[in-house]
Amino acid sequence: MAGGKQKKRGLSESGEQPAPTRKMPKRTVSAARKYLKEESLSISDKSSLIETKQDQIVEDEFLAVGMTAGQDDGRANRRLTDFILHDKTGAAQPLEMLEIDDLFITGLILPLEGSADKKKEQGVRCEGFGRIESWNISGYEDGSPVVWISTDIADYDCQKAAASYKKSYDHFFEKARACIEVYKKLAKSSGGDPEISLDELLAGMARSMSGNKYFSGTASLKEFIISQGEFIYKQLSGLELKANDKGFEDIPALIALRDESKKQANFARAQVMPSNATLRIGLGTGDEEKKNQMDSVDEEDEDAKLARLLQEEEDWKSRKQRKNSRSSSSSNKFYIKINEDEIANDYPLPAYYKNSLQETDEFIVIDDVYDIEDLPRRMLHNWALYNSDSRLISLELLPMKPCSEIDVTIFGSGLMTEDDGSGFNLDTEAGQSSSASGTQATDGIPIYLSAIKEWMIEFGSSMVFISIRTDMAWYRLGKPSKQYTPWYNTVLKTARIAISIITLLKEQNRVSRLSFADVIKKVSEYKQDHNSYISSDSVAVERYVVVHGQIILQLFAEYPDDKIRKSAFVTGLAKKMEERHHTKWLVKKKKVMERSETNLNPRAAMAPVVSKRKAMQATTTKLINRIWGEYYSNHLPEDSKEGTASEAKDDDEGDEQEQEENEDEDAEEEEMVVLEGTQKPRSVSKETKAFSDEGEIRWEGGPEGKTSSGEVVYKQAIIHGEVVSVGMSVSVEVDESDELPDIYYIEYMFEAKKGRKMFHGRIMQHGCQTVLGNAANKREVFLTNECMDLGLQELKQTNVVSIRKRPWGYQYRQENIVKDKLDRERAEERKKKGLPIEYYCKSLYWPERGAFFSLPFDKLGLGSGVCHSCKLEEAEKEKEIFKVNSSKSSFVLEGTEYSLNDYVYVSPFEFEERIDQGTHKSGRNVGLKAYVVCQVLEIIVKKETKQAEIKSTELKVRRFFRPEDVSSEKAYCSDVQEVYYSDETYTISVQSIEGRCEVRKKIDVPEGCAPGGIFHNVFFCEHLYDPATGSLKKLPAHIKVKYSSGHTADAAARKKKGKCKGDSISEPDLERKTPNEKRLATLDIFAGCGGLSEGLHQSGVSSTKWAIEYEDPAGNAFKANHPEALVFIDNCNVILRAIMEKCGDIEDCVSTTEAAELASKLDEKDLSNLPLPGQVDFINGGPPCQGFSGMNRFNTSTWSKVQCEMILAFLSFADYFRPRYFLLENVRNFVSFNKGQTFRLTLASLLEMGYQVRFGILEAGAFGVSQSRKRAFIWAASPEDVLPEWPEPMHVFSAPELKIKLSENVHYAAVRSTANGAPLRAITVRDTIGELPAVGNGASRTNMEYQSDPVSWFQKKIRGNMAVLTDHISKEMNELNLIRCQKIPKKPGCDWRDLPDEKIKLSNGQLVDLIPWCLPNTAKRHNQWKGLFGRLDWQGNFPTSITDPQPMGKVGMCFHPDQDRILTVRECARSQGFPDCYQFYGNIIHKHRQIGNAVPPPLAFALGRKLKEAVGQLLE
Repeated sequence: MAGGKQKKRGLSESGEQPAPTRKMPKRTVSAARKYLKEESLSISDKSSLIETKQDQIVEDEFLAVGMTAGQDDGRANRRLTDFILHDKTGAAQPLEMLEIDDLFITGLILPLEGSADKKKEQGVRCEGFGRIESWNISGYEDGSPVVWISTDIADYDCQKAAASYKKSYDHFFEKARACIEVYKKLAKSSGGDPEISLDELLAGMARSMSGNKYFSGTASLKEFIISQGEFIYKQLSGLELKANDKGFEDIPALIALRDESKKQANFARAQVMPSNATLRIGLGTGDEEKKNQMDSVDEEDEDAKLARLLQEEEDWKSRKQRKNSRSSSSSNKFYIKINEDEIANDYPLPAYYKNSLQETDEFIVIDDVYDIEDLPRRMLHNWALYNSDSRLISLELLPMKPCSEIDVTIFGSGLMTEDDGSGFNLDTEAGQSSSASGTQATDGIPIYLSAIKEWMIEFGSSMVFISIRTDMAWYRLGKPSKQYTPWYNTVLKTARIAISIITLLKEQNRVSRLSFADVIKKVSEYKQDHNSYISSDSVAVERYVVVHGQIILQLFAEYPDDKIRKSAFVTGLAKKMEERHHTKWLVKKKKVMERSETNLNPRAAMAPVVSKRKAMQATTTKLINRIWGEYYSNHLPEDSKEGTASEAKDDDEGDEQEQEENEDEDAEEEEMVVLEGTQKPRSVSKETKAFSDEGEIRWEGGPEGKTSSGEVVYKQAIIHGEVVSVGMSVSVEVDESDELPDIYYIEYMFEAKKGRKMFHGRIMQHGCQTVLGNAANKREVFLTNECMDLGLQELKQTNVVSIRKRPWGYQYRQENIVKDKLDRERAEERKKKGLPIEYYCKSLYWPERGAFFSLPFDKLGLGSGVCHSCKLEEAEKEKEIFKVNSSKSSFVLEGTEYSLNDYVYVSPFEFEERIDQGTHKSGRNVGLKAYVVCQVLEIIVKKETKQAEIKSTELKVRRFFRPEDVSSEKAYCSDVQEVYYSDETYTISVQSIEGRCEVRKKIDVPEGCAPGGIFHNVFFCEHLYDPATGSLKKLPAHIKVKYSSGHTADAAARKKKGKCKGDSISEPDLERKTPNEKRLATLDIFAGCGGLSEGLHQSGVSSTKWAIEYEDPAGNAFKANHPEALVFIDNCNVILRAIMEKCGDIEDCVSTTEAAELASKLDEKDLSNLPLPGQVDFINGGPPCQGFSGMNRFNTSTWSKVQCEMILAFLSFADYFRPRYFLLENVRNFVSFNKGQTFRLTLASLLEMGYQVRFGILEAGAFGVSQSRKRAFIWAASPEDVLPEWPEPMHVFSAPELKIKLSENVHYAAVRSTANGAPLRAITVRDTIGELPAVGNGASRTNMEYQSDPVSWFQKKIRGNMAVLTDHISKEMNELNLIRCQKIPKKPGCDWRDLPDEKIKLSNGQLVDLIPWCLPNTAKRHNQWKGLFGRLDWQGNFPTSITDPQPMGKVGMCFHPDQDRILTVRECARSQGFPDCYQFYGNIIHKHRQIGNAVPPPLAFALGRKLKEAVGQLLE
């Protein structure tokens, strides 16, 4: 069998990731052709090696293979990425062109075994190497294709083609994928059936490969499979077989597939036969002659092979263009318009649209230009359609295809939400949502639409989806408004009639037997109680069907059965519609959606009606208004042009982007958020040129000492009569033509041994070269920790930068505002006069730590010959030195000392083989293991040398087992801090040590006060475990465990990227109760129900005294849980205006008249309770910017639109109050949203205020909740305080390292990924909700008994002292969805795709499909609807908590693992880490929304711990 055990890899997955050991499979010669050629490319005898920051380049393949050596066993195996296959001229060629010509390789070579340490992942680039001798396909066992190519030197696993080569390589990869899929269908060892027919094989292939972007449907897929039949046969017939597998060359279906492929090939050749060929007719060609003709196909000459390969390439390129296009029949070229007069009698009397809500222009809500295939998708509830006079109008008058010269204009209004996939059940009353919650009030953005251009229906026997399209978006229609329902009923009725006719035709033995007239007759025979009854008069029935014909024709056109689509009824209906003189419109589809300058919807001209939902312009301080306003004033025109141009990319490039966006967000590789607009940082190796002669420079004053290397140090020099001193900033002349000067801060000056006068300087980076990009102040530069020696003769200008230090605090704010204003005015004057820019510096930029710090004034410019940044670098290098003491009783690894009898974390892969890991989307952290706790017994140095070598040092350790090592049941009922003593000892590599921990007696382990609040890195041991017998017993008295003593550092010596240097702060006892007077007085803005405040309070650092929340239910929930806080349920813009007005700072306030009026109406009690500057130590919150989740794009917005974003108000609170600490939380997309502009401007605003700033992305699942939830955070600390570090992730969780790309070669991850290990195991669904009592669908009892004791560690912590269970209530599903839920197997990962394909009878007697027809038939457009009607896995985790769990929603995996219902409110709350005592407020929809919008308290707790450490450091 080919392939062996291999890692599964998606079709477009990046290859640059760790993979288990794998070798190129053995194959028989017939399967993998070998093309041995005599020529080869000439390779230079002397290989050149070029080092760059990213990878190395070599010319010699042999050298490249040697430099990437892994655990080779015999022939070398490597990974190949970013590759191109080409001929001798360098022209890219398809892989199969190897049959015709020599092919060579250019690409990045990597070791076959990936490394968790990405530094070791740096590959070696080799150009034009080879020749390729053969290619091969493997991956049959794993079900995912792996393509290998071989040279004389090595075998290469082709993982990711270069972008320019991707289109060509994708063709071959799809062929390889087809081979794998055929194998799975035919091989018994893979669950296949070798006896199936060719038709069954093709049908199965069409199902398994559906959704592929290269194929428009089943017919296209089958055509491709047949065309590759011979290729597939040759690949499979050469495979080594497993026992019980039939030889593939003898499988009938595979033989039939090959023969069908040959027939097509023969036919294609006959079609292009030259004109002088002889055509023989009626000569009775015998069977033997036919066989000879067939066999001759196998022996193609090279010209024929070349022609075939070129034709295949052309077919593949054209396939993309053919996708989604049907035959060019007249019915698809033209669209028959409906006549309004003819349908008027089927609609109510004229009426006009009425609505009291203030509606927002669609152009504001979705402000971008999209390709028609990429339009955003939304839902519209409580909607209505009308014309330019606001008269309600039928949806039927719109074309169901995009047409030119449309003479009807229809607009719409409604409440816009995210598309949750819900539709309408045609068997209930019209307009009733299929969800039981459909009658609930919908919360969304009230908008009015621009002109609607087309609409469509997707349907099944019981469900219908109707969508409309404007130039801005697609909208799936929810329940219409009560006023518009009568206009919508006719459309639904017509859809019901069309479906009944399709059903009628399906029941016929031969569809063609029923003519149009026959169908009309049968419909007229329906009884009056039939849901598709029109009339018993066939003339009336025909009139109705013809005048509403466009709906019926469109539903037939979308039906997958070709016989039904082309039935006599369809032909007859189209003819009848033309006979009625309906107008024909030419179907014409635009590529890019353009829009008019204004929205012509009549609602735009109506007087606004004030409502609470209105988007109010943010109240800001003048500082925030200036920073953001100037940015959009300066950068918007340019960005707009770029944005428009970027939409005009070719189709294939757009598809690649779309494919990457749709890939599993948790693929096992590093996730990276790329920021645009940052310039490449200056290279420190740039050549400078002399500006002065050496003779013009002299020292001023005597020597001040010597450097560590003996050079004499000076503090001053005279250059051209000008004094240059230590502590100055200078610019140097460089050879490159660059607008931005290279600036250095002089730490000290010295004389080199040859008499050359030098200075040691730290690089000062321009703001645009940092993460700030174009949001930076052009005059601000940032000190860095990069430094170098330069000659004084290279100085160009002195005193280039002023070091700025301003007094801090709210009391100095106005004074600093005046100074800054004068400074800007002076800079503007200098600019007008053409004088050089005066730069200033007030922060240190440290990209490796993702932060900006205050300048270390006490360590700057001392002139002593010692540089602080050099000392930091030396300290880091010192950490890299491995040491063992002479008595072999201790060793130092990565700066941490370990001694005999110490307890350590060891990589789990030291004890067992690394296996494939699942992702959180599959619901399980499969294969993930916590670190193994061991005790060091002996230090073994194999090779005695003066300096111990890490590779030759081993440790003898005693292994302590965990409950999960015994069984999942034991893990469930045990404490996560418990370990078991064992007699098992191992000798391990010292490199497998991951950090230090402690094992104590249980009574010495402090109890945590919250689920996330365990005492980190401390375990207890009370039992002895024997892995051989599985026995577990109390620790015998004769076994004396040497317990730990003392405290362990938080994440001591943990190996992680993004780890901050110097982080060796010992862990304070954070579990003790902290008096309120010692906590930070906190203001929580956008507080929600209080998840962030709850976790911060639990950590002992924060006391929330004030909170601002806009929504009543959430605000009341906050009050209930934080009674000590003053909660303002109001718009934060109004509150900020009232505070600034109360303090007499109205001149500094930029707000609307509306905000001022509402502020003046606040009652006296609220006014007296308002927080004031000086009272607030800490501001936190998560501004609800709709745009960050894709609901309100302002990529090319005007400043007036951006002003409505709440991020501006949030930053203005920080500016006005100037608290000691500030924390912003938001969705992960906050970092990359709007091309990174919002993120960069937020950082720039905080830096302008004078704050120190840190940014990063965290995964909540790694901090003690059973849920994947990635969130972006920004910390800010005053220049007088310590900036908090990131908390160490404590639980294993299948999530990648979440990196932010800061510039071309600089990336930052706040914390390491825990996919390869962590101190504690993952928390599971069972840990979270396993003991809760069973309830049914729609359970509504808000209080009940628990009925059982808590079992898991998590349950005990989360339940606390609660005696009564609250909010164990579940949303009610309708009858059909409940039956579907009951039919979903109670097994991990099951969803709608596991439903049986059958019809069921509802209580009203209606027969409906169990599988919603709309799901399989719209799966291609919706990523197979993965997870809809999904059931949770006891051993897995929850998907991201959302605000409205429903089986057809955005996160459809919402069914209980064992019970037939949607998760309850309490279960969702536990998935977020809310304790059972936490109260939620309002109806069930409100409660779910409060939970879904919250920050998980355990994650907030972890952040609070680090904040408390920072506060404690300052006190020390």
